[in-house]
Amino acid sequence: MNSKPKSGKVVRAIAYAAVVAVTGCIPQSSAKLVSLENSTLNLSAIAESEPTAKPVAILTGHPSYVQAIAITSDGQILASSGDDNSIKIWNLAQGIRIRTLTGHSKPVHAIAISPSDVSKMPALLASGSYDGSIKIWNLATGELIRTLTGDSDSVLCLAISPDGQTLASGGLDKTIKLWNLRTGTLIRTLTGDLDAVNAVSFSPDGQTLASGSADQTIKLWNPNNGIRIRTLTGHSDWVNSVTFSPDGQTLASGSNDGTIKIWNLATGELQSTLKGKAVMVNSVAFSPKGQTLASGSLDNTIKLWNPRSGELKSTLAGDDSQVNSFAFNPDGQTIVSGTNDGIINILQVPK
Repeated sequence: MNSKPKSGKVVRAIAYAAVVAVTGCIPQSSAKLVSLENSTLNLSAIAESEPTAKPVAILTGHPSYVQAIAITSDGQILASSGDDNSIKIWNLAQGIRIRTLTGHSKPVHAIAISPSDVSKMPALLASGSYDGSIKIWNLATGELIRTLTGDSDSVLCLAISPDGQTLASGGLDKTIKLWNLRTGTLIRTLTGDLDAVNAVSFSPDGQTLASGSADQTIKLWNPNNGIRIRTLTGHSDWVNSVTFSPDGQTLASGSNDGTIKIWNLATGELQSTLKGKAVMVNSVAFSPKGQTLASGSLDNTIKLWNPRSGELKSTLAGDDSQVNSFAFNPDGQTIVSGTNDGIINILQVPK
């Protein structure tokens, strides 16, 4: 672990106004957008006419794939992890790399940061790796607190409960493990998935845990007793990402089948399916106020959707590399994304 602050290279860029390309395309105004129960909104016909915003800043430091992005709840600190087996900690406002955390022996595929406003305990960073371990770090100092080794295979996803007490992990061993984040004790193991667990997410009230699997399903769990509440089916390929709306009423999922599905959590019913270009969706996230749903995919863009109407609002383009992970800044004004070429893009969210 390198505890000395380092200056990450920051390339400041001009903030581009939204540009609409119309050559050889169907104008957006000619496409009728509707919201129907269990509907599919196919916007690929107007994909080339979507407005595109460029990065306002770029951070470099990872030599290759940036696998995961996490931002503290106050928006001050950014963490990124990648195929270089490391986690980098950044001052997000200044674009300065504070330190690099090392200790994993294989790529770090998942990171999560505990909420900084729910207790007086120090903020913790959890990192999960292909080496099968989870490491817990003091975010402020970079100190390694402990290593959890209960997973029998690669760790693919992590999530921390809103109260900062429970860590959920999922991976290639087809299980979800719930840990006491502060003590490192394994609380319970959830089983039922037929393939790798690619994604986990806690509801805003912490009473529901969602998981997305390579077996094409989404499962909802009660994390307090480990009981499976229901299984959501509808995707035709791996589920890569799941996220709750801020009000806890809906869940969005992104899949290798190229779609984003929005589910009613009270009933488990599929509300709508959003589909742009037919490429796999790696990551989905609601904006802090829930008015926008973002999706990152293999077409090297982040798409911003109206989750109620299904309308494609705009497209953010970082560089010519696929988007692996992204996160909204808590103020909702920017999105930070990590890509295959080692670049971290800071993108302005159009108003």
